Amino acid sequence: MKAAILRSADSVPVYEDFEEPPAAEGYETVSLVAAGIAHNTRGVATGRHYSRRPVFPVIPGQNAVARTASGELVFTGAGQPPFGSFAERFPSPDAMRIPLPAGASPEAVAAGVNPGMASWLPLMSHQNDGEKLGPVMILGVTGISGYLAAQNAKLLGATQVIGVGRDPAGLERAAATGARTVQLTGDQDADALARVLDGDPPGLVLDFVWGPVAEIAFAALTSLGFSESGGASTSYVQIGALAGTSAAVPAALLRSRKVTISGSGIGSVPASEIQARIPGYIKLIADGSVQVPFRIFKLSDVSTAWPASAETGPRVVLIPG
Repeated sequence: MKAAILRSADSVPVYEDFEEPPAAEGYETVSLVAAGIAHNTRGVATGRHYSRRPVFPVIPGQNAVARTASGELVFTGAGQPPFGSFAERFPSPDAMRIPLPAGASPEAVAAGVNPGMASWLPLMSHQNDGEKLGPVMILGVTGISGYLAAQNAKLLGATQVIGVGRDPAGLERAAATGARTVQLTGDQDADALARVLDGDPPGLVLDFVWGPVAEIAFAALTSLGFSESGGASTSYVQIGALAGTSAAVPAALLRSRKVTISGSGIGSVPASEIQARIPGYIKLIADGSVQVPFRIFKLSDVSTAWPASAETGPRVVLIPG
């Protein structure tokens, strides 16, 4: 069969022949319909993601929309390395095979589940903890995950969405969802963000970038001063690390107000919880409640699609051909 094959962490996948996935208990071989290339997809395949050690050569791809032998369209996970979903055929685990609603766009579902669930999970968790969605701040709103986070927060009743990022086009896209945007320019960014907060700290922060951008947010929150009554709490959720893997947290921030810093991802969120939330989110994509921008590349063009997927903008989706 033909597949995208990655031979080293610093190379790009090539479209070549690869052995068929072997029959295995608990798996069904399915045919690729559409697969998105997410940041964590590249990280897992190259061994730069914390969740998996690298295996080479490998077919990247953790999930996809596929067609079963009976003709059913499903959103599904993939097999163990080296058999990822960026192939004409791949092993689909019986425990992770979700039928698509009638009329759903396979490309939109493939593009939207990974980045959309990144924020849907902490947003739902925040609500389940009995917290109302007041103001929500999104760091990295210009990427596809941040853009979907802005939509998700609005859907779940956030009173205000503050989107922070650098790319003007991405900020304009976020503003179209109703978010108030703040452009980072490298000049007094913490002061600019503090002015937008205007003394009212967000109840929830979704951080897709970490690193120095997180430090800007910490400085802005610290500058709001301390709360004599304890005030409302801020839950700061670290989701991605596109700007850096480390960030210094000011002691004054932790002491001056109620702040909880946690992470959301594979390991901190049970796999069963992630899987239980996916069907509902697919329905939101299918009925248009969540709009997912994407651009399509053929699997045979994976060497071009792979670097393109690192760019800000619509999610890159692979289809057969």
